[in-house]
Amino acid sequence: MRVPFTKMEGAGNDYVFVDGIRGPFPLDRGERAARAFSDRHFGIGGDGLIVLTKGDTAPVRMHMWNADGSRGAMCGNGLRCLARLAGGNGHVTGPRFSVETDAGVRPVELLACGDVRTGLGVVTVAAPRRITIDGRTIELWPGDAGNPHAVTFVADTERADVGGLGAALQEHPDFPDGVNVEFVQGLGPGRLRQRTYERGSGETLACGTGAAVAALAARAAGLVGPVGEVLVELRGGTLRVQDGAGGLAIVGPARTVFTGEIELVE
Repeated sequence: MRVPFTKMEGAGNDYVFVDGIRGPFPLDRGERAARAFSDRHFGIGGDGLIVLTKGDTAPVRMHMWNADGSRGAMCGNGLRCLARLAGGNGHVTGPRFSVETDAGVRPVELLACGDVRTGLGVVTVAAPRRITIDGRTIELWPGDAGNPHAVTFVADTERADVGGLGAALQEHPDFPDGVNVEFVQGLGPGRLRQRTYERGSGETLACGTGAAVAALAARAAGLVGPVGEVLVELRGGTLRVQDGAGGLAIVGPARTVFTGEIELVE
């Protein structure tokens, strides 16, 4: 079975997209397909697999798997790309519509400049707590944006042990289902720099839901103002975190890299 795909990226957070409306895709094979397609040496290469289907309560639905085959409930960058794909393939009418995700229905808007605005609903951050791991005691701000996060503030993101600490926290008893770990540096009023270790994928060039959680944690920590847009610099680009009527939203790019077909092996 040959599967048409679209490789897309949002601020460097790249995924393999399959339009399951244009052609059938067996969702029960998503876990294995995600591992094969995401391989950067023997597959297409990406941070995971996202399949677009028709929704039950919204025009379209997002099904997401991380690069290791684990299921992902929500991805801000992936959601922006899926919205752009749905619009480009004619599955929606108008620039504003909703997308079903495993974390709930999310509003999206295709902007004339080429960026996409995605609502994230209610994003939460809990009080910071200290944990000891690998002989180090660190302060973490737990958060939720439809998926679990933990923010730690650092003096310099380039010197942060993203790979080592991020991987270690996946095995910590405080995070039995794994966690996306944000390493965040304050750059002044309304601006942050961030690196992220994503559960199931390792370090990625961007994390949209992580940017929203980081902005909220930075507000609580007094690193940015209590209201207003926050610019979050990531290795793959900059995302804008905004306040909305239903919670936080992110604005950023969504770009097609290339298209093709790949064999879905048994």
